[in-house]
Amino acid sequence: MPDQSTSAARTSKTAAGADRGAGSAATPTPRAGSAAVPATGTGPAVSGESSDHEGLTRRKLLGTAGATGLVLGVAGGAAGYAAAPAQATPLSSIGSERVMFHVKHQPGITQGLQARGHLVAFDLAAGAGRKEAAALLRRWSETARRLMAGEAAPHDDTDVARDAGPSSLTVTFGFGHSFFARTGLEKQRPVALDPLPDFSSDQLDKSRSNGDLWVQIGANDALVAFHALRAVQKDAGSAARVRWQMNGFNRTPGATAHPMTTRNLMGQLDGTRNPRPTESDFEKRIFVPASGSNDPAWMAHGSYAVVRRIRMLLDDWEKLSVTAQEQVIGRRKSDGAPLSGGTETTGMDLEKTDANGDLVVPLNAHARITRPDQNGGAAMLRRPFSYHDGIDADGVPDAGLLFICWQADPLRGFVTVQRKLDRGDALSKYIRHEASGLFAVPGGAAEGEYVGQRLLEG
Repeated sequence: MPDQSTSAARTSKTAAGADRGAGSAATPTPRAGSAAVPATGTGPAVSGESSDHEGLTRRKLLGTAGATGLVLGVAGGAAGYAAAPAQATPLSSIGSERVMFHVKHQPGITQGLQARGHLVAFDLAAGAGRKEAAALLRRWSETARRLMAGEAAPHDDTDVARDAGPSSLTVTFGFGHSFFARTGLEKQRPVALDPLPDFSSDQLDKSRSNGDLWVQIGANDALVAFHALRAVQKDAGSAARVRWQMNGFNRTPGATAHPMTTRNLMGQLDGTRNPRPTESDFEKRIFVPASGSNDPAWMAHGSYAVVRRIRMLLDDWEKLSVTAQEQVIGRRKSDGAPLSGGTETTGMDLEKTDANGDLVVPLNAHARITRPDQNGGAAMLRRPFSYHDGIDADGVPDAGLLFICWQADPLRGFVTVQRKLDRGDALSKYIRHEASGLFAVPGGAAEGEYVGQRLLEG
């Protein structure tokens, strides 16, 4: 869990109106049977550090975001749309908050951590190709646009989210390595989408890894998130089948007395350090530029998502004393401050020693290993969900992190840091990587377009 988790602003209707792109509706049409909800929200943040980003400069940051580190993300590192929030949003206003669909970068990347999430991968059905994939992405994009506006699904709405507002719903679409061969688009497959290397900590279940298509759904209401998941699944029809699906959660915005970095299932403040949009190189580290890169033109303003299901061995972790846990992470458990002293946002002094001459932050501490300055500036914008899938027959919890990180180049981002962790991270004995995927996520769809149109119709 590198110090690089992410969190950004949840968008209220008011903010969305000011930040809305051309052609977007001024006021969303509520789902059938729903009442309009006044827009009174502010937005969350991840690491307790203020920041802006294009399309979000007028949005307030709430601050329950926070996520995990590269491996799990507890300490500090290279990625995040983090920011210190203004004030917590009353729970009664959560439903009114809306994220726009037609934006430069797809929704669900720079928004703050949402309370509920679903990750689902699809494989195209036998015989389905480019034509069927284009029709599917067109359907999915229209469904996402409507649901994110708080409207009913285009057809056969299930009423699961009846009476609810948008609840910061985001739906994000990506393409896996295998998609391009299935659709005859191999020449358009980015080099950056080459399969990830093997890592010594991997114990991957191939049936829950990769996939032709990937969809990320997030919302601050569980029913709204499920409603979107069901609509996406129904839209797939005969064109694609579900390969795997995972469910996650985060702290609900407004659940704490004041905005703060969230905690993961190990009890650690998770997401203290993240790259900020105010940093001059934020865009080029996280998003593919419109020109001047080795990526195909259809990936302009897009990003690459690494998805890992990381199981936390909680029974082993919870046997450690708090002091031992802090040595593993390199930060205090109570407030997230580095062991070298200060507050949560104080820079870590890697050279500080104690009275015995020993380093205060151990050489194998997770926070030390994942720092960007220890990895050639490697940056990822981390935006994960925690998960809990029940108790095994032997009484062990199946719980941990659905790790999601975004970067312009996964080889320079995720792979660089993970290789370093693979060589001696103190946290590695308390986690297990059980599933993995890498997806090319194109830029946002312009008004009148669907996501991926420049690839599928180019």
